[in-house]
Amino acid sequence: MLFSNTIKAFGIATLLAASSIGAAYAQTITLRATANSNENDEDYDGLVVFKNYVEAASNGAIEVELFIGTQLCGNGAECLAGVADGTIDIYISTSGGASGIFPYVQVLDLPYLMADDRVAEAVLDNDSALVNWMQDRVLEDSQGSIRLMTIGNTGGWRNFANTQRRVAEPADMDGLKIRTVVADLPQELVRALGASPTPIPWPELFTSFQTGVVEGSKNGITDIMGMKFPDAGLQYVTLDGHAYMGALWFMNNQRFAEMDMGLRRVVVDGFYALQQATFASPKRKSIAAYQEFVAGGGDLYVPTPDQKAAFAGAAGPVFEWFEKNVDGGSEVLAAMREAVATAEADIARAYEDDLN
Repeated sequence: MLFSNTIKAFGIATLLAASSIGAAYAQTITLRATANSNENDEDYDGLVVFKNYVEAASNGAIEVELFIGTQLCGNGAECLAGVADGTIDIYISTSGGASGIFPYVQVLDLPYLMADDRVAEAVLDNDSALVNWMQDRVLEDSQGSIRLMTIGNTGGWRNFANTQRRVAEPADMDGLKIRTVVADLPQELVRALGASPTPIPWPELFTSFQTGVVEGSKNGITDIMGMKFPDAGLQYVTLDGHAYMGALWFMNNQRFAEMDMGLRRVVVDGFYALQQATFASPKRKSIAAYQEFVAGGGDLYVPTPDQKAAFAGAAGPVFEWFEKNVDGGSEVLAAMREAVATAEADIARAYEDDLN
């Protein structure tokens, strides 16, 4: 009975708090949120969670409109310009999509820094040294117009995949034409491993595999299966996990700042719920994707610890390039290493508690 009464009291308090928020606003605040993806993507999953949380927790004081695809803007530069001028309130970008404006976000693509999901999720926590550094720098570099609200995930881990052969060690990459985005860092990584980077727009990649314009890519399994790349000849996937596919969620700063503290808290909590949803979504979706890939005759290879170390060693020049050529590169890399070290230490202590 006591437990039941406590739950009822909590429910009443929550409803009263929500009612007080909603009652303070005669007019609904409408947030326009966009993702250049589709409804099968983790970005969409996150936005649905955000929309439902924010609208409910604000008791309708905030309404979130979702624009999935290219209805509002077509690429990272265009979409971020929309966030800066206020025509778009919320936008999600990969590091590659935002790197033209905020080049240091490419730190998320530096290879072999994070060992697994547990480390990556701790590193991307909003209280981490990395995220704090990036949030401050984005706000400064956008002259106060854009806030980095959180960093989630969009597709799990990047792995090398190709149409030609099993890649078990760096020497097996030699000569392969690997599709990359236009951003410099992924091209530097492909070169460091002995392959040939070939920038190809995402919509053209299926045909490029078929015609041999490219022979490989660096994608997550959900993207590979969602785009049906095995039908175009992509039959070899190496689970090297060289980068966690970070998703940067930006918001117009004026739009955020004009809300009172109660609604700001609702929005911040909404982004936390969104982040957790995007962390979880690829884990579930990848199970069926891997099963489908293998069932279709795909070769799925897990490198040994020594082979993984060889990949990491071969990628060393990418870090030198990053610190030398990216504005803020040394500072953001230091913040990344600090966040990784903190995460690993915290996880080690948790293991000690759990295992003893």
